[in-house]
Amino acid sequence: MNKQAFLSALRKGLTGLPKDDIEHSIEFYSEMLDDRIEEGMSEEEAAASVGNIDDIVSQILSETSLTKLVKAKVKPNRALRIWEIILLVLGSPIWLPLLLAVIVVIFAVYIVIWSVVVCVYAVDVSLAAGGIAGFVGLFVYYAAGNIAGGLMFAGAGFTCIGLSILLFFASNQIAKGILFLSGKIIGWIKSLFIKREGVL
Repeated sequence: MNKQAFLSALRKGLTGLPKDDIEHSIEFYSEMLDDRIEEGMSEEEAAASVGNIDDIVSQILSETSLTKLVKAKVKPNRALRIWEIILLVLGSPIWLPLLLAVIVVIFAVYIVIWSVVVCVYAVDVSLAAGGIAGFVGLFVYYAAGNIAGGLMFAGAGFTCIGLSILLFFASNQIAKGILFLSGKIIGWIKSLFIKREGVL
């Protein structure tokens, strides 16, 4: 693939982004290709060294804010006609609540996913607090002369501390997984606003 074919495929892959962003990306990769060609590479080698167009488009998409994509998607290509405005206004009692419901459901799912992380960390902190309380109970019972009760509290304290340490590492893994899942969900939502023609 030569330089022109690469840039053409990149432009096609970025269809749906704001025009300024597309032009900025095309200029950036054009300069990158020119630099590599000046270093002695052929156009085909330079294009191959830059990377896969699908990966480049995915990276640009991940760096573009969701609000910018939504604005670019909903911005009309032409001025609305009077009858279109009338239909939008008359249909708003139907489409506006549906749109708001979809937005609220997506937001609620996102909040629920992150509340799982908060709950897991809260359980971890509770176990650690239980471990500390167990050691405090050890001294209280020992001071009262009840050694068996103190040993029971010490055992419970050690158990809670051990569980809290294990749950801390598990919580970190859960948080990383949910962060990864959140990134994938946001990437999927962003991809809905991009027309993927030909290259992807």
